[in-house]
Amino acid sequence: MEQTFVILKPSTIERFLIGDVLTRFQHRGLKISGIKMMQLDEKILREHYAHLVDRPFFPSLVASMTRTPVIVMVLEGKEAVETVRSMTGATNCRKAAPGTIRGDFGLSGQENIVHASDSVDNAKIEINRFFKPEEIFDYSLLIRPAIYAADEI
Repeated sequence: MEQTFVILKPSTIERFLIGDVLTRFQHRGLKISGIKMMQLDEKILREHYAHLVDRPFFPSLVASMTRTPVIVMVLEGKEAVETVRSMTGATNCRKAAPGTIRGDFGLSGQENIVHASDSVDNAKIEINRFFKPEEIFDYSLLIRPAIYAADEI
């Protein structure tokens, strides 16, 4: 099964949306393989958002992402990266479709509820950036046969 990386951003924490977002991922059938709360700092954000460091909005991004702790997690499932990306919706919440996490819970381009890996390769990099190997768990979901057909497992 494929793994992907997700950050529940400060706006999720502050607006009491943790349970709502987690429930969506779990109801979809994704397995939580790793989860923890942590306080981000500018150093890790410069690494994580290296492609945005020179953009004029980067200081406000750092201020936003360090405002409260965040929840980082590893989700696992068949085509997990693509599944989670489709669930999160467009980066700018105002353009995200209803039914997506951002479309249902946000109105901002920056305060956009979640970060989700955009490729399998980036998911691996991001998981390694935020998790030690011993913080990721391999276990079986008893309901897996109700989520996937036998030839999908």
